[in-house]
Amino acid sequence: MIRPARSSQWARFAVALGVAAALCVAGCSKKKTDAEDDLSGGLGDSEFSDGSESAEDGEGGEFGSEPQRVRELASIYFEFDDATLNSEARTTLKGNSTAMLGRSEWKTITLEGHTDERGSEEYNLALGERRANSAKQYLTDLGVPASRMITVSFGEGSPAVQGHDESAWRWNRRVEFKVSRN
Repeated sequence: MIRPARSSQWARFAVALGVAAALCVAGCSKKKTDAEDDLSGGLGDSEFSDGSESAEDGEGGEFGSEPQRVRELASIYFEFDDATLNSEARTTLKGNSTAMLGRSEWKTITLEGHTDERGSEEYNLALGERRANSAKQYLTDLGVPASRMITVSFGEGSPAVQGHDESAWRWNRRVEFKVSRN
């Protein structure tokens, strides 16, 4: 015969076990986040769009509504705590400007400034903005109309590579380029 004291102990144990199991299941399930969806850009497994999709073809119908990465526009990278364009970044931007000037269907080019995780959130947002503005100014000097470019900063909020050392940080200090047709 089960005693009442033990019965309530077992009941509490069963409830605790049920709660723990529910938390475990909830914690283990992986829901695709908006950020992950943004990174894929609705392009399936492909990281980039070739920029040829249009809303009229039925393919890439969202291309006009959300800025997308395209192969023709390469990212540029920066040294720690710096928004100065090095020679490699300038070379990349020259190639990007040629692509931008040759693709009138790219109505808006978004320059996204990023940083590594070091520094405060406020500082990194400002640094990401300086990086994007530095790239925009150089592209403007190369003949790309400033009216076609928008700058935004993600600071440390959207790392390209996870990690807590220079091998990861060097890829996170960047400006990425995305295009939209509207």
